[in-house]
This record gives sequence, C-alpha cells and structure tokens, in this order.
Amino acid sequence: MADPDEDNQIYWHTPQMRGIIPLDDRFKVSKNLKRLYKQDKFDLYINRNFDQVINYCQSLRQEDTWISDEILEAYKQLHEGGFAHSFEVYEEGKLIGGLYGVSIGKAFFGESMFHLVTDASKIALVFLVEFLREHDFLLLDTQYLNPHIAQFGAYEITHQEYVKLLRRAIAAS
Repeated sequence: MADPDEDNQIYWHTPQMRGIIPLDDRFKVSKNLKRLYKQDKFDLYINRNFDQVINYCQSLRQEDTWISDEILEAYKQLHEGGFAHSFEVYEEGKLIGGLYGVSIGKAFFGESMFHLVTDASKIALVFLVEFLREHDFLLLDTQYLNPHIAQFGAYEITHQEYVKLLRRAIAAS
C-alpha cells in the first residue's frame, strides 16, 4: 500500500482479520442485481483494458487512494506478466465499471473496483465470482470487510485461518 500521509511511501500490510468473499452458496446477490446481471444490457470482458480499469480505480478515489503512481505501474507489470487481471463492464461500448486483482494458483486477491454507472462495480464482482467458480478457485481475498462487500456475504477470518486457506489455494492448480 502507499501511505498518502507519508509521501506515498509503500509498505506491506497484513490485517489480523481478513475479509473474504465466499465462492460457494453463501455468496449473495440481490434479486434486483441478479435480474440486472442477466440482462443483455452489458458486455463483460476480462483484461480488455486493464490499464483503464486501474487508472479509474486510482483517479476516482484520488483523495483516499492507496494506489500511488509507483503501485499503478507495478500492477501494470503484474498484468503484463499474467498475474493481474481486470473484470470489466461495458455499456454501448463504453467502460462503465470494473475491478482488478492478482491471481496466484486458485487464489484471487481483489484490489480495487470502480463504477461510472450505478451497480456497474457490483456487476463486475458477480462476473468475477462466476469466473472463479467456473475455474475452481478456493479463495477470493478482499483484505478488509466493508459494507459494500458485506452485502454479498463477505465475512472475516482470523490471520491463522487465512494463512491455511491461502496455502491451500496457492498450492492448487
């Protein structure tokens, strides 16, 4: 993370309680969002425009972002190396929402999301979970639990539980 109060100095951070989104039937989607997701209104892509997704994630939260220019470039390099991925939502050819994260083994580490249209980031999250389920992923890490992801059934686990799950997910292929 980059600390905006310390000239964007980068540091490692490990929360004692870790937020994760369940990839089983505990993942919750409201009826309205489910209906919206199933409409042919949106085009969904993976890695179509990673740079634009991460740039939006940085610029739309400029006042409180942990995504410094140095971190932005590091994630772009991770993308070029096949580790960082974006899940994108388009409407009428325009990118309106998305998220990005890092994938290692059967673990996906969600980093940030954005929306230009209401519910577009939620659509991206449902798209991500659908993809992870189809590919037998074991972990969707969100670092922290917040009200936005809690509505989907996200919950916290201890650091010890997280490390066990992480090891299993990374070892799986």
